[in-house]
Amino acid sequence: MTYKHILVEKKNAYAVVNFQRASEMNALSKEMRIEFNDALSRLEEDSDVRALVITGGEYVFSAGMDIKEMSLLANTEIDDYFDSMKRYLKKIYTYNKPVIAAVGGIALGGGFNIVTVCDMVIASESAIFCHPELKFGLNPLYYPLSQIVGVMKAKEIVMLGEPIGANEALKIGLVNKVMPPEKFMAEAERIAESLAARSVKAIEELKNICSVVPRMDKIAALDLELSIGGMLFARDERKIHMNEVLFLEKLRKKKQK
Repeated sequence: MTYKHILVEKKNAYAVVNFQRASEMNALSKEMRIEFNDALSRLEEDSDVRALVITGGEYVFSAGMDIKEMSLLANTEIDDYFDSMKRYLKKIYTYNKPVIAAVGGIALGGGFNIVTVCDMVIASESAIFCHPELKFGLNPLYYPLSQIVGVMKAKEIVMLGEPIGANEALKIGLVNKVMPPEKFMAEAERIAESLAARSVKAIEELKNICSVVPRMDKIAALDLELSIGGMLFARDERKIHMNEVLFLEKLRKKKQK
């Protein structure tokens, strides 16, 4: 997969998608969005790729939508423009593999949106998150953010448009970890490699659970999780993994004698 504005690297059972438009602070131009959506589709279909990391590098994740490009849009082009955003956001939100955002530097507007639809977020100490859209008379993407930080905090973030530093993001649950700038990418890749080693089917079902059960009552949620647990338990893969654990335990005890 060769693109002009993104770099895709396949590694040990996971892949890294790196935005490569640094001169424009990784602003999401039309061409870049097309490339991004194409890469996401190809990687989701690739059975050798079992987890995904999205990053913009150490200095900037993404400044959001390309303002210069947006200012030149004709009214007849607006629907297609927003549809192109909708495609990759919905794709990440419903991805059947774990998706980790590795955020260095700023994640503004449309860049921030990408972060909020990922499964996990590893931030550099330099990371800054912000939704400035209201200042331009536009609406920020509220729903995914509210699912992460709660209704009132999400309203504050989208209405005030004030920047959020990495430590504050960690405090409010927006990110999973904050790392030094030289270590955040390695940590994101370590997590991706760890998740890639897990059962593909179990990961896929767990992602479905995380998406569905927050909208269910507690009894229905319990029934769903246990029924999926029973389905996974009945698979041969479970027996193989458990037999491996038992074998290693027997081997350990044998060595201790």
